[in-house]
Amino acid sequence: MFTTNPFDDDKLREECGIFGVSRGETASAIVALGLHALQHRGQEAAGITSWDGHDFHTHRAMGHVAGNFDRDEVIRALPGESACGHVRYSTTGETSLRNVQPLYAELNSGGFAVAHNGNISNAMKVRRELIRRGSIFQSTSDTEVIIHLVATSSYRTLLDKFIDALKQIEGAYSLIVMTPEGMIACRDPLGIRPLVMGKLGDATIFASETVAFDVVGADYVRSIDPGELVIVTNDGQIRSHRPFGETHARPCIFEHVYFSRPDSIIDNSSVYSVRKAIGAQLAIENPVEADYVIPVPDSGVPAAIGYAQESGIPFELGIIRSHYIGRTFIQPGDKVRHLGVKLKHNANRALIEGKRIVLIDDSIVRGTTSLKIVQMMREAGAAEVHMRIASPPTKHSCFYGVDTPERTKLLAHKLDVGGMQDFIHADSLAFISIDGLYKALGEAKRADIRPQYCDACFTGDYPTTLTDQDDVVVTNQLELLAERVV
Repeated sequence: MFTTNPFDDDKLREECGIFGVSRGETASAIVALGLHALQHRGQEAAGITSWDGHDFHTHRAMGHVAGNFDRDEVIRALPGESACGHVRYSTTGETSLRNVQPLYAELNSGGFAVAHNGNISNAMKVRRELIRRGSIFQSTSDTEVIIHLVATSSYRTLLDKFIDALKQIEGAYSLIVMTPEGMIACRDPLGIRPLVMGKLGDATIFASETVAFDVVGADYVRSIDPGELVIVTNDGQIRSHRPFGETHARPCIFEHVYFSRPDSIIDNSSVYSVRKAIGAQLAIENPVEADYVIPVPDSGVPAAIGYAQESGIPFELGIIRSHYIGRTFIQPGDKVRHLGVKLKHNANRALIEGKRIVLIDDSIVRGTTSLKIVQMMREAGAAEVHMRIASPPTKHSCFYGVDTPERTKLLAHKLDVGGMQDFIHADSLAFISIDGLYKALGEAKRADIRPQYCDACFTGDYPTTLTDQDDVVVTNQLELLAERVV
């Protein structure tokens, strides 16, 4: 049987990645390269839609960009100077080809393709109403409600129909939309999910992260503002619309902690430098006497460097990661399953034996990875194993495009820090404080009213209403009440 790698299973899943090119030669080839750079944001499926001035062309596939979009015949079948693409890890909707994006539909105004990063938190309610009115859905993705809302809008122009649709949805979204009139890129009014704009010659490019610009040789221009729609017409005109008025940004703080690649830039700040600053702040708040600072690769590396530099404890690679294991491997039994853990990470015994070590990781989700890592260090002969986490305890689920486990499965929801320490069998365990995290990001502290970031996974302070979740809670309560009455 094939099963998910246990290390992958204990990470917050990257949301999705989107990339678009307007007025670029061999646009689909550029999009394919951009998606390669965004592969870390979604490894489940990938898709590209192009427009050749007359027709739309789409290729979607399960799996990675490599192997699906590195063949000449695939790119040749996606002609045109405009194209958009998507890499997916499902947060809403089943794992199947019908949910792979970009989603495409023929509307009264012509073709409409959309690539979405984020999660619509009232999608189920909107979907039920649309179905009641006669809409027929082809996928289980929350993104499809946008297409139906546009199709059924009573406004006259396509732009007004699109804005009308956006005003009926809640939650997080960064979108790239292709129509016969041009390309639209937009972010939700809080800017929870990222989206940036660049230039490559005469072409305008949009992407989830700046690293994708580096890969295709484009220049970074700016971030799309929260609540902004940027329209690129077929003749190259660029217009900005702000239909939501003044907004208060609450971008996802976990982009800085884990999701974005360290070589990306967010709001003019290097992700790598921020993660080093987080590690330094973690060392200030939670010092410990040890011989080595050791990162849990790869996401813990920048924070570990910062921790080592601040604490004066030498940085060493005490865990070696294999880069040649896929996301799945054969596990015919419990014994082999246990051995399979070391396919991805293995202890550097010659370094660790007899030493006091500080392990640095970006987060603890279920705790199973931390437990296995600590056990691996002890089996390699470590004298003491201390763990330091470069984010506050993850106590709450995310409903904005990150596939977190149910809250009851989050270790920090079930246990306090002492209980978590006992669970992973560490000599000590500590997390950066929420104010410390904000300080590393250049803020004095977390604002009590209207915080600077979306940090709901740590604080439970959700910046939008959660209509679908509230409906589920009410339904469960009614079912329990009915059972008691019976």
